[in-house]
Amino acid sequence: MDTVAVVLQTANGWTLADLLPTWAQFPGWRLVVVLLHLAVGAYLSTYVVRLLGRPVARQFRRQSVAQTVLKSVRVFTVLLAVAFGLNAVGIELSNIVISVGVFSAVTGIILAPLIGSVINGLFILADQPYEIGDMIELDDGRRGFVDDITLRYTKMFTLDNSFLVISNSTIRDRDVVNYSAEDERTRLTLKVTVTYESDVDRARRLLEQAGRQCDMVIEGGPDIRIGSARYPAKPTAYIDQYADHGIRLTLRYWAKKPYKLGTVRSRVLTNLGPLLDADGEGVEMAYPHQHHVFDETSGTARVAVTNGRESAAEHAPAPSAPPEE
Repeated sequence: MDTVAVVLQTANGWTLADLLPTWAQFPGWRLVVVLLHLAVGAYLSTYVVRLLGRPVARQFRRQSVAQTVLKSVRVFTVLLAVAFGLNAVGIELSNIVISVGVFSAVTGIILAPLIGSVINGLFILADQPYEIGDMIELDDGRRGFVDDITLRYTKMFTLDNSFLVISNSTIRDRDVVNYSAEDERTRLTLKVTVTYESDVDRARRLLEQAGRQCDMVIEGGPDIRIGSARYPAKPTAYIDQYADHGIRLTLRYWAKKPYKLGTVRSRVLTNLGPLLDADGEGVEMAYPHQHHVFDETSGTARVAVTNGRESAAEHAPAPSAPPEE
């Protein structure tokens, strides 16, 4: 009997149990048949995904959506092969569900979190808060790159080289900062405090020069627009505050890429040192210090300087004798 006849007879209600000889129906043969169908489905799914890979990638611009579609095709192909295997051994899908009550309990208790993650994954794919390859920051301060987006979870490689898997139902409830969305340019801030006696104009000029000398910083050009506001593209130093120990200056500059923000800041600070040595006359960095002021209400202060081996008590004047009564 050829393969076409076997398929037609199976479709008419016959199963493999009616076709196989008795000696072939050993214990567990139904499981073997289902596993064979599973193996064939896995092989076919790989072939189908390879066949549809490029057309799907051209159809969907976002890599995460294209990968989700291809994974869905793979899972559907495998499940279809398993369904054929179960039907071939005489097991109908309707027989798997014992009762409506048991099925509802399983769905409500076990599948509810999974279904919630899948629904949130669909929202993430639709809202597009981030894409594969984007650098993001979570609300707990951890930064990293999005490695994969599925219907159930988001994979992220942190800057500490650790692998983080976040459920989609969890990440949708968190604040996520995307440094790579649309425009990768990121504005950074560097605060420096100089003394009140310093040449503030020269200090601001040296700060701006230190930013321009960094090859990872935008040196100038048209103003950068964010919403309805426009900001200078070149490094710009402002007087931020008249602080306790000096005048606080703030340098605002734009990094070309958001991937090494700490390196960019370090290079700007590294450039500032030689500039202060070469052209920093009249500019002095402030540091915390205190002044003690004595007036006519403060009494008398007796101060003695020792050579380090003698105590100050040895040089202190002897206490006067109490007056006689």
